Amino acid sequence: MGSLHRMAVLCGLTVLLASTAQAEEWKTAKEEEGIKVSLSEVAGSQYKAYRGVTVMKTTMAKLRALQEDVPGACAWIHECKTQKLLKHEGNQSWTYTQFNTPWPVTPRDSVLQVTTVEGADGSLTRELEGQPKYIPEEKGFVRVAQVKGFWKLVPKGDQVEVTYQAHTEPGGSVPSWLANKFVVDAPFNTLKALKERAEK
Repeated sequence: MGSLHRMAVLCGLTVLLASTAQAEEWKTAKEEEGIKVSLSEVAGSQYKAYRGVTVMKTTMAKLRALQEDVPGACAWIHECKTQKLLKHEGNQSWTYTQFNTPWPVTPRDSVLQVTTVEGADGSLTRELEGQPKYIPEEKGFVRVAQVKGFWKLVPKGDQVEVTYQAHTEPGGSVPSWLANKFVVDAPFNTLKALKERAEK
């Protein structure tokens, strides 16, 4: 059950992100404070996929606990306004997240299906996939049309390598300056805030 909750939390984060499967060449966009953010063009999309990677001095158990707390995870997910767990079943969970957006852009919300897969090496992968039709649309929000991504946690001795990758189609109209800022800020700020909590 913990795994599913973790996935749900990660889903919220990746909700604004999308697919790595279609991503092509990755180019470093930002590298600060031990966090590397890379971007890639995605065929057929005007929005880039993003990938953030960092190493945290923490345990898998602590990271899992932080991600299991779906409402609490909103505190470290970039621009998350509120988040809740809709359903948990086996290794899957469904989460609903509302995001803040700068005026005059209409706020976004998203529904993610999170599938948790545990590796034989002790790693944990949470696959994120948008499910925009899972629940009715909320008044005052534009539903994120598509999300595809994942979280991957790999134990490295007394540390954990954390990768957060996603591609998203935000739905509606989004100014290019905001879209370009988001794909860098989302992985960087999310990983930075998660790292601060995980290393306490």
